[in-house]
Amino acid sequence: MSVGGFKTTGHFIIFWETEKAGEKLPFSELRCLRCGRRYRPAKDLYVCRSCGGKLDVIYDYQLIAEEINREKLARRKSGVWKYFELLPLMNRKNIVSLGEGGTPLIPATSLAKELKVKHLYLKDETRNPTSSFKDRPMSVGVSKAVEFGARAVVCASSGNAAVALSAYAAKAGIKCHAFVPAGAPESKVAQLLMHGAHVVQPKERSNGDPTYKLMQESWKKFGWHPIPSGGAFNPYQPEGSKTISYEVCEQLGWQVPDWVIVPTGAGTLLSGNAKGYFEFQQMGLTREVPRLVAIQAEGCAPIVKAFKEGTPPYEIQPWPNPKTVAGGLVDPYPWDADTAIPAIKRSNGTAASVSDAEILEAVKRLARSEGIFAEPSGAAGLAGLKRLLDEGVISGSDIVVVEVTGGGLKDVATAMKMVEKPVMIDSRLEQLRELLVEMGKSGTRILA
Repeated sequence: MSVGGFKTTGHFIIFWETEKAGEKLPFSELRCLRCGRRYRPAKDLYVCRSCGGKLDVIYDYQLIAEEINREKLARRKSGVWKYFELLPLMNRKNIVSLGEGGTPLIPATSLAKELKVKHLYLKDETRNPTSSFKDRPMSVGVSKAVEFGARAVVCASSGNAAVALSAYAAKAGIKCHAFVPAGAPESKVAQLLMHGAHVVQPKERSNGDPTYKLMQESWKKFGWHPIPSGGAFNPYQPEGSKTISYEVCEQLGWQVPDWVIVPTGAGTLLSGNAKGYFEFQQMGLTREVPRLVAIQAEGCAPIVKAFKEGTPPYEIQPWPNPKTVAGGLVDPYPWDADTAIPAIKRSNGTAASVSDAEILEAVKRLARSEGIFAEPSGAAGLAGLKRLLDEGVISGSDIVVVEVTGGGLKDVATAMKMVEKPVMIDSRLEQLRELLVEMGKSGTRILA
């Protein structure tokens, strides 16, 4: 029934979008994943007021399906906000965007031959404005903060999420506070500072994550809007990661891949991806969902361990002494395991951990075979694919999408350790010829 410009469904009231007002049919409620309590969306409501559990954004998919379909989506401009109806914003005027999303799905022809896979695709998230997939959730998170009238935002992050948040906060004209681990790459810290963020690096503690602790305390004390990497303290920004799944479906001509391989830290990205695939299936836009794979570094793999051992998500213990070259995957406590592990199981997927050596080899493979320069965290998915192919879990005939989540310039120091230093010579052709001869004798492939 319609009531004075609103449309009701059940006992919830939802807005209809009009071109003139810019309003839309938003999400209908927030639901606690731990105790099941339901809430109307409201300012400063980021976790369950009853048990402190994580809130999930609930939509009315039947009504949304009346507004969008394959044909309408095909006519829209690519990017995160192409899927406005499926994102938790009330009004388009509050969108804060830097052109995120719409990243290419690249047929990895050279890698496919090397790994003996017939259909291999790379979802290249390094093309986003700050060179990582984090721009998607942070665009949504900052947009929602603007809608709530925020003057300051705060996050706890190993780097990429903080960098993205600082960029979008700068665009929105609001203050950004970032709690970043002491070991974060200088290149990421530099980006934060350049965007005008207030950066604090708390000292490591034996138990728990000091960055998350400070984020929680400052949010409660100073009223800063929390927009962390994970979804445990804010239900809105993880919704941006769904748009990767939407794009993959469209880019494959509405054919769903057999496998989607996701580098995984806290489980936020995989959870968001899963929600996107299940939403499209529920709306009838696709018939199936892919099998989802979580790839973690061996030096910090709480989700993989819990998945294989059958540990309930809320009983997972923090990973002791995490250490890996893939700094972006270091999340000692997997804040979004309660959505990631069920998603893996529901999709009939799996989880695996890979060594630092495998990750660094994947960085080289991506750069030298496909021309994509990824940071170690961003290349972990490819390392996972190789391992699962070797173990016979994934077949060479399967359609596989590997997400490349972050660009190599995020961690230049690690990249420089992997390559030989440039050779210095005089600017004489003869000396160059001598060098080429020496390189040939050493077995180095040269163009001569």
